[in-house]
Amino acid sequence: MLPLERPVLHARWSGEAAWMPLGPRLALDPENAKAYPQPGEILLYAGAISEPELLIPYGACAFASRAGALAGNHVATLDGSSPTLRELGELLLWKGAQSLRIDWAVAKSCRARDGVVAD
Repeated sequence: MLPLERPVLHARWSGEAAWMPLGPRLALDPENAKAYPQPGEILLYAGAISEPELLIPYGACAFASRAGALAGNHVATLDGSSPTLRELGELLLWKGAQSLRIDWAVAKSCRARDGVVAD
């Protein structure tokens, strides 16, 4: 799926997190799925009871949707202690949706449209 460039929004149900809708349901089973990710732990949800998405927590997070609690596969980890990860979350909260590109260099950085970089 990489590189992936899509709008990312502030999570509505999960707390301090960003979410990236992915479109059609993915053929992917849960694997060690988690519902309470730490800041920077990116979760991939394939879409069993809600839409497919990536969840990117920047603070306290309990993965959920309007259908209830969710759990996603932990697919990557950003440096959750980085202040720029929190800046990304606050940018989404106060300025709305941003374009975010994730590629093979995700271990190095993710860049939002307004220039905030999450290490």
